[in-house]
Amino acid sequence: MSLAHAGYDRRPLGDFLQSRRGRLNPAECGFPAGRRRTPGLRREEVAQLAGVSVTWYTWLEQGREIQVSTQTLEGIARALRLDRAEREHLFLLAQGRPPAMAEWRPREITAALQRMLDGLTYSPAYIRTKRWDIVGWNRAVAMTFADYGAMEPHERNSIRLVFAHPAWRTLMVDWEADAKKALAVFRADFARAGNDPRFLELVDELDRLSPEFHQWWPRHDVRNHGEGVKAVRHPKVGLMSLEYTAFIVESDPDLRMVVYTPAPGSDTAGKIARLVDGG
Repeated sequence: MSLAHAGYDRRPLGDFLQSRRGRLNPAECGFPAGRRRTPGLRREEVAQLAGVSVTWYTWLEQGREIQVSTQTLEGIARALRLDRAEREHLFLLAQGRPPAMAEWRPREITAALQRMLDGLTYSPAYIRTKRWDIVGWNRAVAMTFADYGAMEPHERNSIRLVFAHPAWRTLMVDWEADAKKALAVFRADFARAGNDPRFLELVDELDRLSPEFHQWWPRHDVRNHGEGVKAVRHPKVGLMSLEYTAFIVESDPDLRMVVYTPAPGSDTAGKIARLVDGG
């Protein structure tokens, strides 16, 4: 059943489309400016850029009950020169769900985010994507868990490290419990991704590499991101107890920052300081 037939109100979609085309400069989009009754592009110009009929696009702005494919929405997003947040908003208004993740490419976090990570001198922290690819980290996490900079880009993935990195099993005091929790959170993110091809590729790889992943994935256990405690047995400083908290990066909702802090009553703070300061 389409969203329109399910009682979905398309008027906000029409208002959004009108506002976005109204801000565009015709000359910058390849059309003569001339005299126009209203600012921005005309409907027929947006339709031409998006590769759809004028009638269909007009119906879309008018809130008619028509089907809207992902491919068509991508064309409209390009025609209207939408940024990441606007593109997601378009999909939410038109289909009631965010767009699938874009094709994978190496990502870089902003300099401000990296400075924030570096400022957490004795708190291991990293930033990952929705697919759990690690795209930013600080020295504390590299010394406490793993040197992500020494890994190949495809290896810098939190769920892959849990199930396909042998050293992770010896690092985690209760690997099985931690792995099951991580898998349940990843399963929830997998569902939100809408069968994104790169998620499916990662799942297929882990299904081949890890007997435990192969056994647990069909259980469909899910849980939300949040807080928890992790016990780590570090080869240099021994047992450490760490609390962790996950935060969405507001400037880029595709990113999540995970920060570890010494658990109260433990001697972990001193051990992290020794690792960070002494290497």
